[in-house]
Formats: sequence, structure tokens, C-alpha cells
Amino acid sequence: MKKRYAFYFDSDRCIKCYACEVACKQWHGIKPDSVKLRKVIEITSGTFPEVKRKFVSVSCRHCGKAPCIEACLSKAISRREEDGIIVVDHEKCIGCKSCLEACPFGIPQFDENGIVQICDMCLDRLEMGQPPLCSATCPTKALIWGTLTEISNSLTVKGAQARV
Repeated sequence: MKKRYAFYFDSDRCIKCYACEVACKQWHGIKPDSVKLRKVIEITSGTFPEVKRKFVSVSCRHCGKAPCIEACLSKAISRREEDGIIVVDHEKCIGCKSCLEACPFGIPQFDENGIVQICDMCLDRLEMGQPPLCSATCPTKALIWGTLTEISNSLTVKGAQARV
């Protein structure tokens, strides 16, 4: 693999504005009440009056050893050799949901036709030399996109420990 693209998310910077989620839906032409290739969730802990809230933007993690690829009965899910992005051949998908069962994060979703949908890091934008719209739209820079090396170097420069 020449390079491997990834997302890095800093929950301390996220303000739950949903810009990443909305941008994704708009770019991909997804109906508001349909699948979410990227979604913002809220995690709460503690009890009143010491309640803590964190917001997390989640999508396909494009795992290094993606269990969804092995689990896919129709071989519709694969990894691009040139950049590590996991993609779905929607023509091959039979809607068996074995990928969802295999995914430890419960990420795969199914459209109204029962076909699996996952984040493809805006491949069409990448081909135009532009980053995924979710990260480009994030006003607080909580969602960073790049190669594993770029992200690791960026976090090291800022004094953070890379966890990609």
C-alpha cells in the first residue's frame, strides 16, 4: 500500500454543530431521513450536578484489518490498494448484513434497497484533489483527514501523542 488515509477525531474540540454530518449528506445526495455515512453522537457520564458530555463524530474507520471485508459473503467490500480506503461495490451487495455483524463499531448501514452504505472518504472529491467534505467543513478542526504519516506528524508537532 503506497499510503493510507485516515481520520483523526479530537472530541475535546467538537461542539456538536453537525456540520460534518450535514455536509456529508448534502455532498452524497442522501435524504435527511436515510442513512448517515457520518454521524455525531453524544456520550454522557457522571450524575447531576457533575454531568460530563462529549461529542463524537463517527464513520467507517477503514480498519487496518477490516473484519467487514472478510465477512462479506458477496465480496462487495474491498480495500483500495493505493490508499487503504474501504469501498463497496453496490452492484455486488446482496444485503445479507454479515458486514454489520462483523463490524465491532456497528458502522455499516443499509439504504431503502437493503444495500450497504459506508463512508468512502469522498472518493470523488479526492480524485479532484480535495479532502473529504466532513473534515473540510468542521469549524473547530476536530475532524482531521490525511495520510497516517501526515496525521501522526501533525499531532507530534502539537505535542499530542498520535493514536491513528
